[in-house]
Amino acid sequence: MEQQNLNSTVTQFVLLGLTQNPELQRCLFVVFFIVYLTTWLGNFTIITTVITSHQLHTPMYFLLSNLAFLDVSDSSVNAPKLWLGLLSQHRTISFNECILQIFFFHFIAGAMVVVLVVMAADRYVAIYKPLRYLTIMNQSVCMGLVAGAWLGGLAHSAVQIGLILQLPFCGPNILNNFYCDIPQVIKLACTDTYLVELLMVSNGGMLVIVMFIILLISYTIIFVKIKTHVTDGKHKALSTCGSQITVVCLHFIPCIFIYARPFQKLPMDKLASAIYTVITPILRNKEIKAALRKLRLVFLDR
Repeated sequence: MEQQNLNSTVTQFVLLGLTQNPELQRCLFVVFFIVYLTTWLGNFTIITTVITSHQLHTPMYFLLSNLAFLDVSDSSVNAPKLWLGLLSQHRTISFNECILQIFFFHFIAGAMVVVLVVMAADRYVAIYKPLRYLTIMNQSVCMGLVAGAWLGGLAHSAVQIGLILQLPFCGPNILNNFYCDIPQVIKLACTDTYLVELLMVSNGGMLVIVMFIILLISYTIIFVKIKTHVTDGKHKALSTCGSQITVVCLHFIPCIFIYARPFQKLPMDKLASAIYTVITPILRNKEIKAALRKLRLVFLDR
C-alpha cells in the first residue's frame, strides 16, 4: 500500500464529523448507539433463528440470513469511528486505516447488492418453477451464489481501491464526513481526477443503477405472475415480495444518490451518508424480519 503511494505525503486524514456542537454530539452518540445495537440484535436474531430452526433450512431463509449478516457487518465498518468522533475531539484516521475502511465498506456493500439480485432470482424461480424450485435452488447452488456475491464484492472493492492508490495525496487532508469514503477522499488528490472519477462512477454508480432497474423489472414480473396465476397464499406472497422490494429500495436509492453522480460536494452529502450507513440498516433490518415472519407463515400453512 505504501509503495503504491510514493508521491503521497499525507499520512492521516482529519474527519470533521457530523457536527461541532458538543451537546448535539452526545445526543447523536446515544441515538446512533441505540440504532446500531438494535440493528445488531435484530440481525443476530434472524441469523440464529434460521440456523436453529430446521424447518427454515430452505434457500430463501439461507439468503435472508446471509443478507442479515452482511447488514450487521456493513453497519459495523463505520460505527466505531462515528462513536469516537462524537465522544471526543480525536477525529484523525491514518491513511492506511482510511483505505482499509473504504475497502471493507465497499466489499460488504458490493456483496449485499449481489445477494439482493440473487434473492430476486430465487423468488422468480419459486414463482415460475415451483415444482422444480428445490432442485434448481439446491444447497450447492445457494452456496455458490453466495460465494459469488462475496467474490463480486471483493472485485468491486479491489478496483475502487486500486484506482485510489494510484493517486498522490500531498496537500489538504480534511474530510467533511464522519468516515472515509471515495467521493470525499478522491477530491483531496493533488492531481486531475476526472478520468478516475469517471471510472469509479462507471464501476460503482452505473452498475448499481443497472442492477436496480433489473430488480425493479424482475419484481414487477413476479408481481404480475402472483396476481394472475397464484391463488393459494396470494396475499402472503405479495407481502413477502413487497418487503423484499422495500429492502432493495432502502439499499439502492441512497447508494445511487451518493455514487452514481460526479463527486461534487453537495449540502446533502453528509446527511445522505448518515442515512445510508446508520439509519438505512435498521430499516432494512425491520423489513428483513417482516419478510422472515411472512415466509415462515407461508411455510407453516403448507
